[in-house]
Amino acid sequence: MAGLRERQKADRNRRILGAAVTLFRQGGFHAVRMEDLATRAELSVGTLYNYYSHKGDILIAAVAMEVEEVLAQGARIVADPPEDAEEAILSLVFCYYDHSLDDLTKEMWRAAIALSIERPDTPNGQGYAELDARLADQVRALIRELQARGRVRAELPAGDLGDLVFTALNMLFIDFVRSDAETMETLRLRARAQIGPLARMLAAR
Repeated sequence: MAGLRERQKADRNRRILGAAVTLFRQGGFHAVRMEDLATRAELSVGTLYNYYSHKGDILIAAVAMEVEEVLAQGARIVADPPEDAEEAILSLVFCYYDHSLDDLTKEMWRAAIALSIERPDTPNGQGYAELDARLADQVRALIRELQARGRVRAELPAGDLGDLVFTALNMLFIDFVRSDAETMETLRLRARAQIGPLARMLAAR
């Protein structure tokens, strides 16, 4: 019975997140009500509130679902990176960027970022910060792997370098979602122009 209840709970959660992604994309995060989400997920409003107390919680959960998929793809790059240090680092950066709009829109990203900044001590804010921390950890792991392969200078501090690269890619992404006019192609070009030279300086000679 416990296994059945867990499966039912997981199924309801998937339905809620699926409904949220669909409705947030169609109508915008701010316009969608909890009642709309319950109807789309074929649940009562009371059941929905048993899972999430605020639609901001649902948005952060949708972001987390997206980040989990990106981290899984990033792990494959860390395990078998391109030989060139610059291309290895950029391949991980582009992996993060290229899948950022698979399920989410720029408006959804803006709302999630705003939630994390406005209320950093809430579950929403802490949840978003944890996602950033996991992505930054993966960047550090890539640099350590490149050092182990002799592609990045061994004497350089991998943790600090990972933080530097992640901060750069994150600020570029924030600029990207801030502007509805900026394209993914432009984002990739900006990342290559700003992160590429840094990666070349790290490369072992």
